Order: sequence, then structure tokens, then C-alpha cells
Amino acid sequence: MSNPPKNYLSQIKMVRARTPLRLSFGGGGTDVSPYSDTRGGCVLNATISRYVYATLVPKSERSIGFRSFDYGTVVYWTQEEHFKFDGQMDLVKGVLKRFELDKFRADGFDLFVHADAPPGSGLGSSSTFTVALIGLFRELLGLPITSEGMAGLAYDIERNEIGIKGGRQDQYAAAYGGFNFMEFHGDETVVTPLRLSEYLINELEYNLILCFTGSRESQPIIESQMESAKNEEADPMAAMDQVKAIAYEMKKALLAHDLDRFGDLLNEGWVQKKKMAKGITTPRIDELYSEARKAGAIGGKITGAGGGGHLLLYCPFNKRHIVRERLTELGTSVTDFRFDPIGMQTWRVYK
Repeated sequence: MSNPPKNYLSQIKMVRARTPLRLSFGGGGTDVSPYSDTRGGCVLNATISRYVYATLVPKSERSIGFRSFDYGTVVYWTQEEHFKFDGQMDLVKGVLKRFELDKFRADGFDLFVHADAPPGSGLGSSSTFTVALIGLFRELLGLPITSEGMAGLAYDIERNEIGIKGGRQDQYAAAYGGFNFMEFHGDETVVTPLRLSEYLINELEYNLILCFTGSRESQPIIESQMESAKNEEADPMAAMDQVKAIAYEMKKALLAHDLDRFGDLLNEGWVQKKKMAKGITTPRIDELYSEARKAGAIGGKITGAGGGGHLLLYCPFNKRHIVRERLTELGTSVTDFRFDPIGMQTWRVYK
């Protein structure tokens, strides 16, 4: 990155970024190496009206501050040596280092962040956080970085620089927004936006239920899946092949406006996904899913790597309220949402 001019903060009161979280419908896990490198993966997903927010406020001090409103975390950095990766605020450090803002060549700033979902939500919050920070500095510095560029940059920082295990879909969903079908072939990612009718999107919003099952740690699940793909274990690989094939069918169902078929495919995909690695499901998730199906849900799935997070369910309109009531009785928190067609937004507030 080129060095910003000395006075690049002088006229700006603050910069903001709002970046949507995502729902994964099908194909999740096939975007993770080495499966995506050797066999190619695909994912069908959409962004929703749950967000990661980031704000940058310039200041005259030569320091960088970071505060999370969600966790009460407050950190200040005053010299380049503070930016070593040590498991503490590594995502923030990674983005700051990539934009060379760790070198303190100009006045400093404070960063403030908060999110509509916690880490471990299964909604891609960590990668969405990274993309939000990249968008913030793109806006601040006036850099011509495309949506594809932001997603690729976020992936490189997370996976290659910091070493966090995971796939590619979250970064691209956050950067692009809307309904997308994504295909992964080695280092190449092809994002195809789905132009769905307004009525179909409204029907999906009405018939889908999203409930929180509890936070989870995704890294052990992802590492198990990566090891299975590396060793080409027959059952997990066959399950991933099926999950990928089902994602293609789900795209066809949406484009054909066949939402009952879409619901059936959610169920088929969940049956296969549970075979991809240990820990994807739990007795609690199995109970919730079974009771939701008894109450009338056609299909559903855990939205992230598994082990917890959010459970997504598709219901006929006359069963939706029954399923929702049953989930509430079982102690879950139902999350209301709408689909977000825009993706990340950034803006400046001037003095």
C-alpha cells in the first residue's frame, strides 16, 4: 500500500462501515482447502440485515486505539513493535499492517466496532469484521479496491498471514452482498449474483426461521474436515461431493421459484453435511432440528461450520408460527432478519 499523505485525516470527523453477515444455504465446507483445490467447491449464500459496524475517529495523537462495544475491550498501540500476531486482536493488527498504518507516519485514530452477532454465530462474523475494517480504510484513504479485491485481501490476511483456518465464502459474501452462487477452483473464485424476483425474496424471508443454538468453536471442526480431505477419506469426501451437488440443485430451485424443493434440499444437504466431520452436530442441535421437523419445518441446517451457531429452517407459511413457538419452548432465541441486497457500505462524516 502507498503511504497516505501527512494531512489525510485533517478534514474528516469520522469514517463508518456497515457490513452484512451472511446465511449459507448450501455447499458450505466445500470452499475450504484442500477440497476446493483438488475437486472444486461451490456455495449458495445471501447476506442479511445483521451487521458488523466499524467507526474510525481521527485524533492528533500518534497512537491507534481499538474498542469493542460488545466486549468492552480497549487496546492502544503506540509503536510498530506492538503489532506482532499473538492471538490478541490479530485481525485488527493484520488489516492495519497491510495498509501500513502500523508505522505511525501520520496522526492516529481510534477504531470502534460492534456486531449484531457474536463470534461463533455461524454467520461469518469474523470475516465480515475483517472486510468491514478493509472497507473502512479503503474509504479513508480513497483507494480503488473492488469488492473482489477486498474479499481476496481479507482472505489473504486471515488465512495466510494470521493462519486462521477456514474457507472463502464469508469474505466474498460480505464484500459483494445479496444472493450469490460462488465457485472455488484453487485460487480462483467466481461469484455469480442471482437476480431473484422481489416476491421470491419476500417469500423466503417469510418462510425462513433463524434461531440461535449457542456459540461454538469452529476451528476443530474445520481442521478435522481439512484433514479428511487431505487424506481423501472416503465417507467425508463422498459427503462433500454430495453437499456440492446439492448446492447446484438449490440454485436451480431458487431460479425456478420452487421453494418447497429448496426446503427439501436444505434437509438433504444437512444430512450430508453431518457426515463431513466430527462435531458438526450435537445432541442439542439434533433435538431442535427433530422438534422443528415434527412441528412442520420442511428442512434446515446449521449455517456455519457446525457445533452451534444459528439453525436455519424453512417452513410452510401455515406451519411457521408453530415451529417458532416450539423453538421458543425449547429455550432458543429466534432472530428476525431481512435479506440485504447491497453488501458493505462506507461513508465519511466531515467536520
